[in-house]
Amino acid sequence: MSSQISTTRSALVYEEVRKEILRGTLPPGSRLRFVDLADRFTVSQSVVREALMRLAEQGLAVALPQQGFRVRTLNLSDLNEITEARIEIESLVVRRAIAHGDLQWESSVIAAHHTLAHTPATTETGEISEDWVDAHEAFHHATLQGCGNAQLLSIATSLRETASLYRWWSGSMAPDPERDVALEHQQILDAVVARDEMNAACLIAQHIQRTTDALNKKAGQPEVRS
Repeated sequence: MSSQISTTRSALVYEEVRKEILRGTLPPGSRLRFVDLADRFTVSQSVVREALMRLAEQGLAVALPQQGFRVRTLNLSDLNEITEARIEIESLVVRRAIAHGDLQWESSVIAAHHTLAHTPATTETGEISEDWVDAHEAFHHATLQGCGNAQLLSIATSLRETASLYRWWSGSMAPDPERDVALEHQQILDAVVARDEMNAACLIAQHIQRTTDALNKKAGQPEVRS
């Protein structure tokens, strides 16, 4: 029973810290101290360690020898490698999803897109809406969900989450006024519903690359094409 309680507490710490990393509340390079987190969540340091090890496995945190953990640091070279990996993996996964996904999967993608399309991207104060961010991630996750391979889906999800750090870091999580992101999502949906594997893969690749190009441009670096 105590082991089960420890696992549950670790999962709660993991989810909360993960959310704060992805939202930028814990910025890149932040130290994740066992004592501070244990006090904050009223858990043991071993519970915190278990949660941080899961974050490290997903690439959101980094273990420091004899020093604990910190939030992953960011650089554009790393981003471009992540982008290349995402394009390769997500193109493969979406093709598999279209080939193996059933009607229930297809319906889930349509429903996720409906939510995304009807969720305002920004708040009344002009800030990015977390509801839109959640809907955006849910749509892309639903698109890949039908691939029938849990390992590939896990890799794709991990890469997407790491890439989201860069979008928050740069302030580019909000839609780019020079892009019709809604149209990009609609085109991806249309290709999925049409069961057009190659077109869906190409659209996903373009969607990913455009975001990276925008981040490179914002940082004053040459755009890198995959």
